[in-house]
Amino acid sequence: MPEISVNKVPLGPPRVDAHETLLSRLGPGLITGAADDDPSGIATYSQVGAQFGFAMLWTMLFSFPLMAAMQEICGRLGRITGMGVAGNLAKCYPKSLVRAVVFFLCLANIFNLGADISAMAAAIKLVVGGNVLLYAVLFGILSLLLQVYVPYRTYVHYLKWLTWALFAYVATAFLIRFSWPDALRHTLIPTLSWDAAYLMALVAVLGTTISPYLFFWQASQEVEEVNINKNESALRKKPWQAYKQLRRIALDTRVGMAFSNVVAFFIILTTAATLHGSDMGDRIKTAADAAKALEPLAGHFAFLLFALGIVGTGMLAIPVLAGSAAYAVSETFGWRASLESKPGQARKFYYVLSAATIVGIFLNFIGIDPIQALFFSALINGIVSVPLMFLLMLISTNPKIVGNFALPLYLRVVGWTATAIMAAVSLAFFVASLRQLGP
Repeated sequence: MPEISVNKVPLGPPRVDAHETLLSRLGPGLITGAADDDPSGIATYSQVGAQFGFAMLWTMLFSFPLMAAMQEICGRLGRITGMGVAGNLAKCYPKSLVRAVVFFLCLANIFNLGADISAMAAAIKLVVGGNVLLYAVLFGILSLLLQVYVPYRTYVHYLKWLTWALFAYVATAFLIRFSWPDALRHTLIPTLSWDAAYLMALVAVLGTTISPYLFFWQASQEVEEVNINKNESALRKKPWQAYKQLRRIALDTRVGMAFSNVVAFFIILTTAATLHGSDMGDRIKTAADAAKALEPLAGHFAFLLFALGIVGTGMLAIPVLAGSAAYAVSETFGWRASLESKPGQARKFYYVLSAATIVGIFLNFIGIDPIQALFFSALINGIVSVPLMFLLMLISTNPKIVGNFALPLYLRVVGWTATAIMAAVSLAFFVASLRQLGP
């Protein structure tokens, strides 16, 4: 593991707890990584696999260091300062700029949340039948009640275990037959094309993998960890805790992002092996469609696993989407923001969280096409991600924000590289969109 760079800060030796397990050392990074493979992401990965086969498997290997670096930077920022991304941005930049970033974040999150609820409801209908709108309401309300009334310490414990539902996609891959050497070749050797459809898919994959809401969520969860542990504090106040905490953040983030990309890899692999080149492939529009298409090809057991995975990751992603919006808005306006607080102690925070979830549920009633919602969400994320990543890199290297906790060289290099690549693919996104709108 690369050495932690903390200039002029005395670091004590790490204290190793003999009873500490790997899972107990994982938290915000693991949950953030799992939430990245939400039903919206599943829909994107499924469509990519069905449309292009194994040709985009390389993107999972390529994107891992980029997303891991950005999430580690966000985790460090939250632990060092004891403030989330929006709170730190508000200390350095005009309120109008910060509020604009937060507004677009909330807009993208709400559309993404509504599409996730729609996919979960459709997946349940495929298993047991019934009314999709009823399931959408039930999922939305259940998630909201859990966020509002279940203590954070308990809730985060169960969120960790929910991540195991994502292994349904890995299990499905081993129930079908395909050429592993061919898949491995496409994983290690990038397949590039200037075709507009391929370029749009590439932007969608990277945009789905490296999403702004994940930046806000992981930083805020590190702040929560500080708030609920009485012996811990922001590293600027207790620098002697830096060695242990920064190494934990690095491990947690890398494991979480690796988990995310492995699952995404198997989603693309499974849909590519079963649907690419078939009549069904062109009709894959949602994660639920992918699950239904797999039923006759991999058996009902694989279909059931796929559907359960959608529901499991959806229940994980909804609070992340709603919570990251609530954290961002509350930090921007200086309101108390904590999932550990009771509703009466952080009313405005929970108002924002509730409003985001309720509006997401409502989108299912106005006849909005989930794919249009996902497209709109991806477009907004493309607008927000580049300036946000640029600002994140600046504040993470600003001594006024992080004090003597210098950002390690490897994070500076990979972080700026990720920013440049996202700028390029966002530009490609708009170019590809204009080509599709043209004659």
